[in-house]
Amino acid sequence: MDRLTTTAAGTLFGLHGEPAHERIVLATDAASGLQAIVAVYSTARGPAFGGCRYWQYASDHEAYNDALRLSQGMAFKNALADLPFGGGKAVILRSPAALDRAALFKAFGRLVQSLEGIYITAEDVGTTADDMRAVQGETRYVSGIPRANDVYGGNPSPRTAYGVFVGLLAAVEAALGRTTLDGVSVAVQGLGSVGWDLCERLHQAGAQLIVSDIDAGKTALAQQRFNARVVATAEITGVEADVFAPCALGGSITESVAAQCRFKVVAGGANNQLISLAEGDVLHRRGIFYAPDFLVNAGGIISCVREYEGSGEEQAVLAEVAKIGPRVFELAERVKATGVAPARAAVAWAREKMVAC
Repeated sequence: MDRLTTTAAGTLFGLHGEPAHERIVLATDAASGLQAIVAVYSTARGPAFGGCRYWQYASDHEAYNDALRLSQGMAFKNALADLPFGGGKAVILRSPAALDRAALFKAFGRLVQSLEGIYITAEDVGTTADDMRAVQGETRYVSGIPRANDVYGGNPSPRTAYGVFVGLLAAVEAALGRTTLDGVSVAVQGLGSVGWDLCERLHQAGAQLIVSDIDAGKTALAQQRFNARVVATAEITGVEADVFAPCALGGSITESVAAQCRFKVVAGGANNQLISLAEGDVLHRRGIFYAPDFLVNAGGIISCVREYEGSGEEQAVLAEVAKIGPRVFELAERVKATGVAPARAAVAWAREKMVAC
């Protein structure tokens, strides 16, 4: 644990300079090989709701800080989406050794159950609906599971992509005064479920796509299907485009990227796109409009929440996700009125909702 007590990004009890998390649980299960972190940032609006990430990290330290940052982002996301839930996140450290995946997620399900409803889980990067079914065998505090007889539920990624598309469109109008995406150039980083679905929507809307992904097969298909220009993963943040849509892992807006990028708008599906709020300040000073990830990528959690509540129906959920667009316009008005960078303005707005609930 000594490695985790103090870091540049945070401390044992929370992120550096931020209020302590309400609860952080580290758990292992020798039989399954489970090594997991559950971080509950806030339950001010209700039980903490947020997905489970299954990823191989460079260190335990990195996994720990990822869980803390992701759980904070979920609190902001749920608040801005007006959902009756707080923010939490789980991270399972992926081992290079072959493990029984079903047994691993059953063990994780028992961990979730032991928290007695303070945390509700769902899919995130590296996890699937089948994983959530394994979790469901041990706890009812789980969502993102396909249901029988066409009852609403399942993989939330398409709703995430739809929300990002709606948010991106609003950001382009707010920042550039353009009411359509016809001819707008968009650099999409990452062609996973959300990134690919977003590309399909952007292509249909007439956008000119520039794409990158570690999977050459995906980029080749994007070139063929969307007439996309393909660039190397290391080059995507340096291209010139109207919009940058990060849809891979977080941290793509580093200090150097913020200072040198040639975009007018940043709006994408990845969590924690900024290394810190300071990068958001740099973008703002340079006249680049940043639509915060926890505002525009809320479609997935809206989907999971409505499934969990048993109130989900596709068209109703899509209508709720579409409200992301007006929220982007409201954020732009707040920025205009205060002069505060969008990232900081969105955090302040989310905290207002967390206190006023």
